[in-house]
Amino acid sequence: MQADVLQEKGQISIHTENIFPIIKKFLYSDHEIFLRELVSNAVDATQKLKQLSSMGQFEGELGDLKITIALDEAAKTITISDHGLGMTAEEIKKYINQIAFSGAAEFLEKYKEQGVEKSAVIGQFGLGFYSAFMVARQVEISTKSYQDAPAARWICDGSTEFEITPVDKAERGTDVILHIAEDSEEFLDKYRISGILEKYVKFLPVEVEFDGKVINNPAPLWTKQPSELTDEDYLKFYEELYPMSEPPLFWIHLNVDYPFNLTGVLYFPKLKNDFSVQREKIQLYSRQVFITDEVKDVVPEFLMMLHGVIDSPDIPLNVSRSFLQADASVKKINGYITRKVADKLAELFKSDRAGFEQKFPDIALFVKYGMISDDKFYEKAKDFCLLSGTDQEVGATLDEYRQKTEPLQKDKDDTLVWLYTTDAAKQDGFIASARARGYDVLKLDSVIDPHFIGLLERKLDKISLKRVDADTPDKLIDKGQTAESVLSEADRETLKTLVEETLNDKTRTVQIESLPPDELPVSLTQNEFMRRMADMAKSGGQSWMGNMPATWNVVVNANHPLFGRVLAEPDADAKKRLVQQAYDLALLAQGQLSGPALTEFIKRTVGGL
Repeated sequence: MQADVLQEKGQISIHTENIFPIIKKFLYSDHEIFLRELVSNAVDATQKLKQLSSMGQFEGELGDLKITIALDEAAKTITISDHGLGMTAEEIKKYINQIAFSGAAEFLEKYKEQGVEKSAVIGQFGLGFYSAFMVARQVEISTKSYQDAPAARWICDGSTEFEITPVDKAERGTDVILHIAEDSEEFLDKYRISGILEKYVKFLPVEVEFDGKVINNPAPLWTKQPSELTDEDYLKFYEELYPMSEPPLFWIHLNVDYPFNLTGVLYFPKLKNDFSVQREKIQLYSRQVFITDEVKDVVPEFLMMLHGVIDSPDIPLNVSRSFLQADASVKKINGYITRKVADKLAELFKSDRAGFEQKFPDIALFVKYGMISDDKFYEKAKDFCLLSGTDQEVGATLDEYRQKTEPLQKDKDDTLVWLYTTDAAKQDGFIASARARGYDVLKLDSVIDPHFIGLLERKLDKISLKRVDADTPDKLIDKGQTAESVLSEADRETLKTLVEETLNDKTRTVQIESLPPDELPVSLTQNEFMRRMADMAKSGGQSWMGNMPATWNVVVNANHPLFGRVLAEPDADAKKRLVQQAYDLALLAQGQLSGPALTEFIKRTVGGL
């Protein structure tokens, strides 16, 4: 028989001895974070004292506020010292012994009516101090408050037991001494410590000294007003962020305080046609503390090709300050950054078009990627995205290029056809044929252009794009006119049969076309749709298209004088040699002639000299 269940209400009991190992071992994914957290606490103590001094709450001398980090390999200790607020014994009990009680949050609440800004204090959760136990077998605090109170010493071995005793300390401030555990002795190497500080402390707002020298820049460029800075300042800061890198093209200084706080500088590097090495170059900071270089939630995907720094106290972080938490603020910041970048590019285009045109080849990849991935960016970028033709003319905007091509490049259905090349050298013969008819040919040869072409066709009304070697010029832009043939219908059929028998290749379709006599006798074209599908799959990393055979059309120019000779030639073998020679020339033009076939072509050509 089932026992009766009593109705009861109560409180869940959380025991410190249970939660403490979790904080020590699992709160922070990377043990090196301990140094960031302890130095950040020292910065907070210093910044709070400066705030109190500015409000008249502290009337003593601030003195040297430098934070120092000392490594003693023999004693196996790391000491972080500051000359900030310090603590009384009662404050130690309050801020250290109460896990997750944030002194920073209390300070902000207490003085918010006196104008203390959130961005002035780093700490949020009151947990950072406990990261020390990830690397230390024992942690010691020696501290003297700015108030008239005795200095105190706190010591704990990572258990729930602690001891507070008086200590002889004359100077205001706090020393945190870590007695490093055996399994963490890697942190007793000064180069290891130096690397961690270089990563996390580089731009903290209080001077930090290690190994006898100040290792940080307390007033980095993004904390200043743009009006105070010169181009040289921005370039020097870029070199500080990315030593040995090529100078950037230009930059955007972010500075907003409503509806969120955000500062930073984003640089435009020279991208050319390279997608690979540009990622993870934007550094995210919160109150000048380095957080991460994985900023995909804050910065749109296409903007991750930029370099630089973003700093915001309003970007929500998880408890360990190691990862972002997505929320409405992040989306707003994301949208703001996109808008600022688009506005900057539009401004550059309008104010200095010649300079913008000079830079555009280096940022075209970025602009196109943005237009593909973000509709709002597209709406602005369509007015400054430049299309360049093979004639080396200065790039034209989408509207300008439409106006340029409308007079000659509309087909019988009133669709404007834009021709393009992916390899101007390889497709030169087709480009020449198109130009002979007055057509313009775009250069769309970057890794992202297969997707960009699709975007243009979706966004632009009654515009179609076709690669210049997808068909003969008259079929690429079909105006509904039929060219006259010098061959009779019977001769055309005879010629088609002869070519098919000579090639003996079922994967290639033979077309007999009436082209101008000065066009090539034979050319190879590839269906626009199938070729585009293959290009898209290739750029998207899809391998299945690689297993599909390429479809090529063999276009025979019936009006070329060569085929008059072919049809008149009485010798059947001679007919086939002439056809094969013309076909091999077409293969050579497409880079498809190699091996024994190329050797035979050379012998045949030399033999005919």
